[in-house]
Amino acid sequence: MLRIALPNKGSLSEAATAMLHEAGYRRRKDGKELMVVDAANNAELFFLRPRDIATYVGSGRLDVGITGRDLLLDSGASAEPIMDLGFARSTFRFAALPATVEQVAKEPGVAGLAGLRVASAYPGVVREYLAAAGVTAEVVKLDGAVEVSIALGVADVVADVVETGTTLRHAGLEVFGDPILTSEAQLIRRVGAEESPAVEQFLRRLKGVITAREYVLMDYDIRAENVDRAVQVTPGIESPTVSPLHDKGWVAVRSMVRRAEAQRMMDDLWDLGARGILVTDILACRL
Repeated sequence: MLRIALPNKGSLSEAATAMLHEAGYRRRKDGKELMVVDAANNAELFFLRPRDIATYVGSGRLDVGITGRDLLLDSGASAEPIMDLGFARSTFRFAALPATVEQVAKEPGVAGLAGLRVASAYPGVVREYLAAAGVTAEVVKLDGAVEVSIALGVADVVADVVETGTTLRHAGLEVFGDPILTSEAQLIRRVGAEESPAVEQFLRRLKGVITAREYVLMDYDIRAENVDRAVQVTPGIESPTVSPLHDKGWVAVRSMVRRAEAQRMMDDLWDLGARGILVTDILACRL
């Protein structure tokens, strides 16, 4: 059986579970289940702490797993990403009190962090970043709520995931410097793992879900003399399907188009004389 590691809680878990459900895999009945056997798909799903997934996959105990890029890098595990999944995007940044930010800004890059204490729940990521910059600083490992570490005198600077920055601002902190890294959910496997038909099938399913989310089907009717111009607007994946209608001089066109561009395309097609323009969600696909 294909052994798959999934996050057991949080927003990463919800999105990963939804993606696998769209790919045809079983959901767990409640949040307390740690393992689900999906006999129909010849798979076992293990629900683990997101921070531990890279370790299990890197050890070879599990075949693949879904975790954040930040957690993978911080783990130091012998695992590697094989697909970006397009959700749980975040940015990892430094933040400090305004006076400290002003002091750090006097030096180029992050050189001003030398000798300071940097608190983070991702010490591996921070150490690697500082080492690459040639900066020596004390990295303080905390499991969460790092923004209070400065007020409590534990650190001078924090390094944390920033979405809106609201939590940091409420603590009186200011984000500074370039992003340490940008992260998103990734499918990972052990470094050096042999090719597996089961893993390849799993990849195809997830790619199908990602494509189905990104594309829609667009159908419309248009005069035959305008079809060449219309298909330039909706070229499709390989080529659109064009079928004659009962009324001579009219054809029906079907094409896959990017969801984000669908409204603009509808406007352009209308200007070309297209009518009966329909947009339909795609539930699953293989390309």
